Amino acid sequence: MKHISDHGSIANGVLYASLSALTLVCLRKCWGTMGQIKKKHPPSPQSFPVVGNLFSIPLEMEHIAYTKLGKLLNTDIVFLRLFGYNFIVINSSQVATDLLDKRSALYSDRLCPPMVGDPTLMDWGRNPVLTGYNDVWRQYRRMMNNWLNARAVTQFHHIQEQQIQGLLRRLLLVQGDPEPFEKVKRALFYNAASSMLKLAYGYTLEGDNDPIFEDIQHTNDHVVIAGMFTNFLVNIFPSLSRVPDWFPGTGWKRTAREWGAQKDRSQSIPYEWTKSQMASGTAETSILSALLQNQSLTSDLSEAERERHLKEVAGIIVAAGTDTSSTVLVNFVAAMVSNPHVQAKAQKELDDVLGPLSLPTMADRGRLPYIQNLIQEVLRWQPVTPTGIPHTCWNDDNYKGYQIEKGTVVIGNLWAMTRDEKIYKNPETFDPDRFQDPNLPYSPAFGWGRRKCPGIHFAEASLFIIASSLLATFTFSKKKDATGKTIEPQIEGVSNAIVLELKPFDFELHLRSADHRRLILE
Repeated sequence: MKHISDHGSIANGVLYASLSALTLVCLRKCWGTMGQIKKKHPPSPQSFPVVGNLFSIPLEMEHIAYTKLGKLLNTDIVFLRLFGYNFIVINSSQVATDLLDKRSALYSDRLCPPMVGDPTLMDWGRNPVLTGYNDVWRQYRRMMNNWLNARAVTQFHHIQEQQIQGLLRRLLLVQGDPEPFEKVKRALFYNAASSMLKLAYGYTLEGDNDPIFEDIQHTNDHVVIAGMFTNFLVNIFPSLSRVPDWFPGTGWKRTAREWGAQKDRSQSIPYEWTKSQMASGTAETSILSALLQNQSLTSDLSEAERERHLKEVAGIIVAAGTDTSSTVLVNFVAAMVSNPHVQAKAQKELDDVLGPLSLPTMADRGRLPYIQNLIQEVLRWQPVTPTGIPHTCWNDDNYKGYQIEKGTVVIGNLWAMTRDEKIYKNPETFDPDRFQDPNLPYSPAFGWGRRKCPGIHFAEASLFIIASSLLATFTFSKKKDATGKTIEPQIEGVSNAIVLELKPFDFELHLRSADHRRLILE
């Protein structure tokens, strides 16, 4: 995913330019608070007039910078102030549990970045992930929970199992390729998109060039960049959205509108397709078709509002489920390449429990504890959303003597939490066996409190069936150079985005045997 540095990124240095109009706005906001009594906030780095902690805000890889900042200040809760905004960065699981779980009624609001939410830009402020803690969100949640709770989601396990054969056959074409990274990554994304489209719309992808597939890819790429607070100036200065389009340097506004139009297509086209299938009596079971048939959850809405709600719910199921699931699986590949002993142990469990030439099913999940621990370790080792989706404080609060004002943006730094040596011994070591300890907490990869991902049960099932099927049929190994020397893969994040992807790394993909080829092609 390319970082959009030429469309208003802070990383290009524009943030530090002397913009007189913006300075006046900031001064006005600061002057308005000068007379207030100074409150005790959590530890904070050096602050400056007007700009606050600007020079402590990281430009890239926020999760790593926030972790270092917490260590520098010797605290697991850091306070930052930037142009009138208050931020709290949480670097410990205990603080996250105390605030985001136990006090979820106070910490379930969101601050939708203007680049995403402003009606004149991407116009995605009613995105179920980013919308505020309000009645609209509650209705979204009821609609999704009705079909994604632990019991209801089992009716969709057949979708996940059916998709596996297609993924394995795609990888047959890649095995032996000297540069397999991008092809494997695309195959994993395609598989995730195919599963989520089946779940949400009952739609079957028609290949890599399917316009619906392409729209999903682009929409996901755009929102994870636009949603990162430090990637666009308008996210810090919302008034920039009112700058005329003819003003120099406003090309990012045109970009945002193009992204918004792409988002609209990614929602409207599959929505209308499902409606047409229902009208002709050929619709497959899906979440959208069920919601269209049963209007009890939307009976209090106008027709226009009902349609918008349904588009948003179906759209976010696909968008959120596709990007995160496929990224976790790329991280899984990285873990297997880097830790061949772990891969061998997982394959032995599969062979011992299922037999050497069998594909796992969802019914085997409870019989494969090492595989399940391996997946949990992937989620801990490389958090897909390392700074999570920020929460916002709904009302003034006090935590351990610290004042947290209404409107404070709260960032849960999963990266720091999953590298806490007090909880995870040798945190940089990939070790699924650590989860043999029943008291060791899993990574909070799916969020906290009332904002926890509603698709957690479907996602965990998908990760199990895909990871176990890949291990049953293929081996991921370190690449060798022309002299036969092993090339150690470099596992690094690629960009500052909500979903952290890895840079391409070297590896080899091979079938475990010729018999496994026949197993895949049966």
